[in-house]
Amino acid sequence: MDKEWSKKREESYQVQEKRAMEYFSELSHGVAAKTYASTLLEDLKIWEKQHVGKHSAVDFLMKRKNKPSRKNYHRYIKWLDGTKQLERFLDRSVAYIFIRDLGKSLTEADSGEKLERTKAFFKNILISDKNELFRMESLFRLAQKEGIESSFIWLIEKVKNIQQVIPDGLDASEARRKLLKLIAGVLMHQLDHLPKDVTPDERREALDESIRLGYAYGLTYPFIDDLLDSDLLTAVEKKQYSAFIRSTLVTGEVPDMTQWTGSHPDFIGFIHTELKAGFEYIKEKQPEALRNRFFEEAYVFFEAQERDRLKTLDNPHYRNEEIFVPIILKSAFSRLIVRSIIGAPVDDGFHDRTFYYGIYNQLADDFTDMFMDLEAGAVTPYTYYLTYHEKRKDLLNPFELYWTVVTYLLHHVYDSDDVVREVMVSRAINSQQRFKKRIGDSSYEDLMAVIKPGEEDFWNHLQRLIQKAEDVDFLDKLIRDHMIANYGQEEEERDEFLAKIEELRIAINEFISVEDIPNATGLSANLEVPLAKAANYSLESGGKRLRPILTWFMGVEEFDLKEEALVPVLKSLEYMHTASLIFDDLPAQDNAEFRRGRPTLHEVYHTAMAEITGLYLTQKAVYEQTTLEAFDAKLVLKLIQYSSSTITEMCKGQLMDLESKNKQLTLEHLEAICFYKTGLAFEASLVMPAILAGKDATEIATLKKYAYHAGIAFQIKDDLLDAESDEALLGKPTGQDIENETSTFVTVLGLEQAKIAMWEHYTLAAETLKQIKQRTNFLRHFLQYIVNRDS
Repeated sequence: MDKEWSKKREESYQVQEKRAMEYFSELSHGVAAKTYASTLLEDLKIWEKQHVGKHSAVDFLMKRKNKPSRKNYHRYIKWLDGTKQLERFLDRSVAYIFIRDLGKSLTEADSGEKLERTKAFFKNILISDKNELFRMESLFRLAQKEGIESSFIWLIEKVKNIQQVIPDGLDASEARRKLLKLIAGVLMHQLDHLPKDVTPDERREALDESIRLGYAYGLTYPFIDDLLDSDLLTAVEKKQYSAFIRSTLVTGEVPDMTQWTGSHPDFIGFIHTELKAGFEYIKEKQPEALRNRFFEEAYVFFEAQERDRLKTLDNPHYRNEEIFVPIILKSAFSRLIVRSIIGAPVDDGFHDRTFYYGIYNQLADDFTDMFMDLEAGAVTPYTYYLTYHEKRKDLLNPFELYWTVVTYLLHHVYDSDDVVREVMVSRAINSQQRFKKRIGDSSYEDLMAVIKPGEEDFWNHLQRLIQKAEDVDFLDKLIRDHMIANYGQEEEERDEFLAKIEELRIAINEFISVEDIPNATGLSANLEVPLAKAANYSLESGGKRLRPILTWFMGVEEFDLKEEALVPVLKSLEYMHTASLIFDDLPAQDNAEFRRGRPTLHEVYHTAMAEITGLYLTQKAVYEQTTLEAFDAKLVLKLIQYSSSTITEMCKGQLMDLESKNKQLTLEHLEAICFYKTGLAFEASLVMPAILAGKDATEIATLKKYAYHAGIAFQIKDDLLDAESDEALLGKPTGQDIENETSTFVTVLGLEQAKIAMWEHYTLAAETLKQIKQRTNFLRHFLQYIVNRDS
């Protein structure tokens, strides 16, 4: 049966390969006859009327002078809006998405309405000062609006797991970007495919399904394409892995991988689990009548990639067809397969447009990456031509082929449509401008001396447009640049944040131990009760030190307070927190036997010692605050008053918690307890340095609001960890809340709704940050740390 299916798949590939050969032959003829040059020259002349010389020289110079860098995403969007270019920017950007990603004809009956609706959606996002599309809180709000919060959270957890397991040798950030891009592509197709009269529940179900299907398809890029392109596996291992993928596509069943004998067995095991689950999900959602189409298209896509991948740059004998036909197939079927994945019916118009369009995009990408590909020794039309053009006069110039494809699409696929001309020529000019700016004028001239088309009139006119044309930017490139910059900056800031937290934790651990208050009793030392020893047992048993770390960041980084002057506050916060844990663990309260991986204090000593030690640490906290000699006495008094009232409120919270044992709590009651027990401690960590810095009531109130939501998010995460985490990671037994019949966010709301509640409070805290005059992103990274931690 496998042989029979293998034969069918290969026959499917040969049918598509024949079609690609015919297309390539037509394009080759266009290059040889130079017909593209005269035809496209006329298109360029029509196009330039809208992009060159429209304004007076003064207007042109003023616009250029005031134009902000595209790297400054928000200022650039405001500039586009202010110069009345935003509408045209969105016109061509959305039209390009419809052509490239959806394979649509812009003359279809419903295209105009959908274009306008999509433009309005993007415009609303772009011109909103408060909206940051790539912030988690903004994405959560979008998901919430559609009723797919659970899908959003599921995806966040999946992406986090992938980033954690990807080994060195694969780019985790690029894997995330590609994965999210593929998911967005599947979502767009699903939205385009939905009927107008779809109900909200049907829409919600379709969007959820699209995210999961997009994830399943998107996995193929990091876990198949990127993996096989990398040096992570040996040649033998790549052959074995490719055979595994091919077998899946031929038989429709995922083979067992327990016999994997190569390197990185844990990573390969994770990949196998994820790919199998994704593949089975796609199959489950496939209409049976269309399932064979999915397998055929997936096979053609994979086989074309394999044939392209196996070429080596040291082979000087590849024919033009061997270079170009596989990329025609892989670039076309990477998009054709999306319609199969969502189970859309066959559409010959979509299929034809997408088949012919793919190589345009691939040649543009290969042009952009040619030097990087050349350095890596990868075979692309450009790297092969640059390597062998002097010895092989028969080689087709890929840059000429690119312009031939542009001409073919404009006049044979899209019937000389004016909007398509605007989109495709703008895109081509934009790509050339970006590339030239990136490599510099000199390198650009050197390269073009090798690959420029031979038709001088066309070439000279094109170069003039590359130099002078304005208003050719595209939303997808702007978003891509912004995403890459954001991800890079976020990762750098996160790494610095985590490194600083660890540095501060070590520093705090060095001075956190208590020393007895000077003896005022007159007793000899050997008669004193060893309270300091008992206190230090609890203090030195580890802990995240989040509260003093929060205070350090706010005091030093935000408020410019002296680090050494803040030490008493850092101590007092950790003493108060540790005291609360000692009381919390007592037999009369939670009766916990372990804390931070060690026996609790009352287990090591006895209950009375634990009670007295907790009281001792509370008073030590106050004593430390009285030593704040570097600050104004009135501010110190205000801080002590605030600290004392906070401890009072925390006591109320602990009593509320005790009285709620074995009772079914409402969400409101649970949040109140959480605020008193957890949120107040976070609040104190922010407010105490703010008091010492003399901040006004409004700023302090905003910090309190942030702390309220951050504290609840922190507690929900704790409850989730108790329900889902590993005991070794957590440092204490898991599942205790259910065993003790304790009301938690998980037991009250259920796992899924608890996660939604955590992200809601995360979002509310993040939105509060817009009201805080922050100089650093510490509080934002602190929120991400809360929801992403594993212990």
